[in-house]
Amino acid sequence: MPANYLKKRTFARELRRNMTKEERHLWYDFLQRHSMRFLRQKMIGAYIVDFYCPEAKLVIELDGSQHFDEDALRADERRSEFLQQQGLRVIRFTNRQIWLQFEDVCRTIDAVLNGNSDYSR
Repeated sequence: MPANYLKKRTFARELRRNMTKEERHLWYDFLQRHSMRFLRQKMIGAYIVDFYCPEAKLVIELDGSQHFDEDALRADERRSEFLQQQGLRVIRFTNRQIWLQFEDVCRTIDAVLNGNSDYSR
């Protein structure tokens, strides 16, 4: 295996062990108990996504303040394009949404999983 792959895999493990408060909240209070299986900090190509549901081919990304400058927005756009080219659907929520609109976030995820949403952001 290439050294870069091994480095990324180790980094993904670190991210799983050191989730942000928002990731922990979404994981422990919703996704971990969901009827569909989710993976945390999953490597897909050159990227590590926050949450991934293989059955639904769904990626969920949580965006903190570092995601809102111009360079980060462009990088997130490239990342989403790559993931969509792999046949995956990408939905994003801000950390603020996790804290202030948690039930709405959960309902949106359920709607996307059930095919009842055209959510895009």
